[in-house]
Amino acid sequence: MSMHQRSAAPAGARAGMALLALPTFLLGLDVTVLYLVLPAMAADLAPSATQVLWIMDAYGFLLAGFLVTMGTLGDRVGRRRLLMIGIAAFAAVSVFAAFVPTAELLIAARALLGVAGATLMPSTLALISNMFPDPRQRAVAIGVWATMFAGGMAAGPILGGVLVETFWWGAAFLVAVPIAVVVLLLGPAVLPEYRDGCGERVDLVSVALSLAAVLPIVYAVKRVADYGLSVSVIVGAVMGTLAGWGFWRRQRRSDNPLLDVALFRNTAFSVALTVLLVGLVGVGGSMYLVTQYLQLVEGLSPFVAGLWMGPPALAMFIAAIGAPLLARHIRPGYIMGGILSVSCVGYLLLASAGLDDELPVAVGFAFVYLGLGAIAALGTDIVVGTAPASKSGSAASLSETVQELGITIGVAVLGSLTTAVYRSQLTTPDGLARDEVAAFTDSLSAATAIADQLPAGALVEAQQAFTMGLNIASGVAGGAIVVVAVLCMRMLRHVPRLGQPKQPNPKV
Repeated sequence: MSMHQRSAAPAGARAGMALLALPTFLLGLDVTVLYLVLPAMAADLAPSATQVLWIMDAYGFLLAGFLVTMGTLGDRVGRRRLLMIGIAAFAAVSVFAAFVPTAELLIAARALLGVAGATLMPSTLALISNMFPDPRQRAVAIGVWATMFAGGMAAGPILGGVLVETFWWGAAFLVAVPIAVVVLLLGPAVLPEYRDGCGERVDLVSVALSLAAVLPIVYAVKRVADYGLSVSVIVGAVMGTLAGWGFWRRQRRSDNPLLDVALFRNTAFSVALTVLLVGLVGVGGSMYLVTQYLQLVEGLSPFVAGLWMGPPALAMFIAAIGAPLLARHIRPGYIMGGILSVSCVGYLLLASAGLDDELPVAVGFAFVYLGLGAIAALGTDIVVGTAPASKSGSAASLSETVQELGITIGVAVLGSLTTAVYRSQLTTPDGLARDEVAAFTDSLSAATAIADQLPAGALVEAQQAFTMGLNIASGVAGGAIVVVAVLCMRMLRHVPRLGQPKQPNPKV
């Protein structure tokens, strides 16, 4: 077989990849599309503050909780079949969400969208491993997959703003309908079917334990980000940890586990998951803070702030496509470590930003996204590639679960650190009412909302305090990325170049 024949994917596989890009883009879009839809939706449905939080969080909450279950379910019932069922359900619930009359029903719709989304993410990634058995082709395809998801996240605020201005807030949900129609019509023709022929029925006790492990932990992380440490946070973390311990023990003893924990014996698999977790902590926290900086410190409209996310999305695209191509000549561990080291320039720019520095901040975030592109493509490829074909859905679900948790933890940890710095740097102005003092010291967004009641210079002081929080949080994240870069070069150096035979798993 010639080099050209090996490097060129079959036309059917390329058509399948193009089709899988659509639900992948949709999933990324649904993460951020409500950022600009929320004000119009709130004016129509009048949700309480708690309901607003659940409208925003219910999707990611249920998505993370069901990923492991759906990844294994796809291995058992068929990955294309689960994708078809999931995209149909996603479209149907999206139509329901677009026309709901109450906030309670919208929360329920967002939760159902999370469950439906959990069927799509591991199915798309596992199908890629089926369509591209050549490691070099698979790595590039996963790079495209990662780029489409990030592209959807970047396009969400912009598209949401356009749809709200042109139609109404519910139109943002209807984007799923034409995408679902295309996937349902073309999927059976261009996507292969795969299922584990030896798979038995899904262990429902393990499903319950996995949900009992993931959901309380995600809840605790989100809760601590919004309200700080509390009894409910501690209870959630303890319950999730105990359920996780029970889940792990059951999987080790089961002849038909929901999750094959033996995968963790492979050093490359475990290290790649760790790199994805820590890397997404930095990216998730940085995105959360940078979008606030551009709007609340620099005063940009949400639409313009969304446009500033274009260069970072381009940087990620370059890394996600270029890293697998480089990995044909250089070991993936060195590429991931090297690009993550370069991405530290971005964290340094964010750590040194001041007021009126939207360009350095945008450039810094582009460097951060450069690192994301490399680990999303090569890290995910290592996770999926080290698993046997019958377990690729389970491996894909683990990769997605880790990344979802990373983003959630990043927002919670770096957001809480920024808030702590913000509050420590403020001097409360004289003459404010009690509720105004509470708003001023709570967050920059709350201070901005009462800007007309603040004395001269107070809002600038709040902006400076937030910026210092951004600086410190970015420095902490950058330090973690340095550690992860070294981990890649040290622990993944045995992973062969793409296209080379696999080597035995090293004992460390």
